Amino acid sequence: MRVTRRRRRSSQSARTVRRTARQQSKLPPLSPPSLVPAGLLATRKTRPMASILVIGAGITGVTTAYALLERGHTVTIVDRLRYPAMETSFANGGQLSASNAEVWNSWGTIAKGLRWMLRANAPLLFNPKPSWHKYSWMAEFCGQILNHRRHTIQTTQLAIAAREHLFRTAEREGIEFDLERRGILHLYHNRAAFDQAAAGNVLLREGGLERYAVTSEEIAAIEPTLHGPFSGGYFTPSDSTGDIHKFTRGLAAACERRGARIVIDAQVEDVEPGNGHVTTKIVAASIDSEAIVTDAVVVCAGVASRTIAARLGDRINIYPVKGYSVTVCLDDSQSQASAPTVSLLDDDAKIVTSRLGQSRFRIAGTAEFNGMNKDIRADRIAPLTRWCERLFPNVSTSSVIPWTGLRPMTPTMLPHVCRGRRDGVFYNTGHGHLGWTLSAATAELVAEQVEHHFRVRA
Repeated sequence: MRVTRRRRRSSQSARTVRRTARQQSKLPPLSPPSLVPAGLLATRKTRPMASILVIGAGITGVTTAYALLERGHTVTIVDRLRYPAMETSFANGGQLSASNAEVWNSWGTIAKGLRWMLRANAPLLFNPKPSWHKYSWMAEFCGQILNHRRHTIQTTQLAIAAREHLFRTAEREGIEFDLERRGILHLYHNRAAFDQAAAGNVLLREGGLERYAVTSEEIAAIEPTLHGPFSGGYFTPSDSTGDIHKFTRGLAAACERRGARIVIDAQVEDVEPGNGHVTTKIVAASIDSEAIVTDAVVVCAGVASRTIAARLGDRINIYPVKGYSVTVCLDDSQSQASAPTVSLLDDDAKIVTSRLGQSRFRIAGTAEFNGMNKDIRADRIAPLTRWCERLFPNVSTSSVIPWTGLRPMTPTMLPHVCRGRRDGVFYNTGHGHLGWTLSAATAELVAEQVEHHFRVRA
């Protein structure tokens, strides 16, 4: 009976993923037609096998590789860094958060951004220096405000489906990644902000998420270590947290055990589709150059995806939105007892937290529109540490590790899971601040699309 229920949940999850794909494919495309239609999964007996190159060894690339391996394909992963998960998948906020699925496309976000432009420590910082890419991206972002409701519901559904896949994969492969399934608590310091959040909560619940309002007294009961008055909050018991870096490295090792080849420290020089194959030229530290010939390529290269796509004649409009985090080292028993175990999202400060094991407390936030800049700025890190000291005064901040990463964000706030214009080219990229949350589902979607491509060709 237990096995039957698990299979039923699995089939329901797969149907949710395909239903979301079907809905998303109806959006006005900013790139080639996106996402595979429903009902295209083949049986393992009739499935054609292919060799696939995945560009990028972050969370999106590695989950994509795993989904392809699960379907029996031969997979090679290429990444320009020495190890998997060393950029945006290294030290994010840690939240697997369907409750954070509301897209940013709203006039309220624009108004806040304009008010914050002159504040160096503002949660959202927009560098006004002229850039065609930045301003054209913002114009498209504003043009998607009318789709706020639809995109929020779609993202919520995709996030709910994704965690089913992720948890099942972690259990199957024995991956330890500091998983905490204690829910996520949204905090509001003033009544007006709490009341405004009600509209967003309606959309999340419409997408199928169990999320309910809590009083200040209930907040204290959910997370007793919190200090300070709150007007109210929202609690999502089904959300969770975990270490994205540990998970991605563990899944990359699982891919190798299943036969994947991982080429690290390798720069992609060129991608050339033609004659039923795709030739990818790379230059690696261990070799002068190599031409890898595969049946298809899936681009999962984060903010670099836009450049690769342009070479292939595709428009993948991704802007690098910088985020910061600090990892507070809980080196003493008082700090360990005083740091929260429930994941938090302070909506006013735009800060998220996760407890990573006994000895680490991750605090992340801010959105900075400043191009490909990867500098760790002290004035952007300091608010994260001060927030910790204000809400958790008994946690020592004597040892804090700062980090920054570039989120690959699209104007729609939806990931690009689509075929390219040229034969054998696919994309799974542009997940923005929800790459950790959505990756397990979009990996399944692009793997289904690859399968359909080769079945039709056969």
